[in-house]
Amino acid sequence: MATDPAPKPDSLETFDNPNPTRDFEIRIDAPEFTCVCPKTGHPDFANMTLIYVPAAKCVELKAYKLYIHAWRNVGIFHEAVTNRIAEDLIAALQPKYLKLIGAFHAHGGITTTVTVEHKDG
Repeated sequence: MATDPAPKPDSLETFDNPNPTRDFEIRIDAPEFTCVCPKTGHPDFANMTLIYVPAAKCVELKAYKLYIHAWRNVGIFHEAVTNRIAEDLIAALQPKYLKLIGAFHAHGGITTTVTVEHKDG
């Protein structure tokens, strides 16, 4: 059973929004997300789709990729990991809007989709 610790939120590097006076949407798809079922130890695969409207900061893509891949050996439920990633992103970016969709692949004929949404103010 995998027991790696969750990635540290401070690994989510940011950069200044290049156009903070305009609202625009950024969408990042991570189709190779993997974590581990804490009950069975089997791998869980998902497509993590991040959609956000930045305020002052944007997430740096390589740092986001490394953060997402660091969940590979963490034993965690779908609901918990999706919420935790969203919380880490919200803390790092303080976005105007953020939605994270974790679309987990089928296990035993059942799929799970967890959607976390955050609106500033």
